[in-house]
Amino acid sequence: MNTPSDHPHEPFHSTPRPLDSAPSVSPEQARREQDLVDRVVASFDNTGSPRLRQLMQALVQHLHTFVREVRLTEQEWSTAVGFLTECGHITDDKRQEFVLLSDVLGVSMQTIAVNNEAIGDATASTVFGPFFVEGSPRIETDGDLTFGAKGQPCRVQGTVRDLTGRPVPGARLEVWEADEDGLYDVQYRDERVAARAHLFTGDDGRYSFWGLTPNPYPIPHDGPVGRLLEAAGRSPIRASHLHFMVSAPGLRTLVTHIFVDGCDYLDRDSVFGVEDSLVKDFVQHSAQEPPPDGHDLAGRSWASVDFDIVLAPAE
Repeated sequence: MNTPSDHPHEPFHSTPRPLDSAPSVSPEQARREQDLVDRVVASFDNTGSPRLRQLMQALVQHLHTFVREVRLTEQEWSTAVGFLTECGHITDDKRQEFVLLSDVLGVSMQTIAVNNEAIGDATASTVFGPFFVEGSPRIETDGDLTFGAKGQPCRVQGTVRDLTGRPVPGARLEVWEADEDGLYDVQYRDERVAARAHLFTGDDGRYSFWGLTPNPYPIPHDGPVGRLLEAAGRSPIRASHLHFMVSAPGLRTLVTHIFVDGCDYLDRDSVFGVEDSLVKDFVQHSAQEPPPDGHDLAGRSWASVDFDIVLAPAE
């Protein structure tokens, strides 16, 4: 068997096998394969944590089922190990290739769906993404989170409520986004902090701030995940969006985006993050139309969007 470093970029050339039919193997071969599955599963029987035992035994069964179903070759397994090794090598404190891999496989969104069951009118959750950073600056109501980032100014406003419709005062909103070049501040090498901040709702549950009108942009695709997308004929582009994380005592923390209605990538977002309820109308305003809070736009056109947020109760 080749080592992972022998052919880290070599594509799979083996003949594909039908996915809708079981492989044809002899009864003795099937028995040997199943015996191995049973022995590996049983090796976790004495795991102290019941949850860890459940996770590992289910993982083993599903992995072995995959290997047996597709009749995985040794070269394919070696290439896969090399791919994962590359994901580890390219990951650092500014880039998380394994998050990207989880995202493009839809695992991130599936995990979110499993852990954030739809409840009433609660706002839908979506992917966290790899570019959140702790310690964002605080802004006040009508403050500007762009801090010099390039893009069209956009006024964002709304109210945070619970499922009963009551406003939630003092809810914390973390907001972050890419600039018009499709880059987050952490992707620059000058340690800038831009297009991210946090603020709090007022006594009436309302919030408002200035950010940037979102644009579509590619996820980092200069590494192994990018090569995977290229091989699959998939685009790395994310639909235009603005990130939110909203929290308040006694309520479930919400991680979500809002998306720009009319964006060309709504139906092919590279990480499957779009929910219809999160697609919003970003209204365009000319430079001659003054904003309601007197914000200095320096003669630029601007946009506005309303996003009311409903938080589910904490479990």
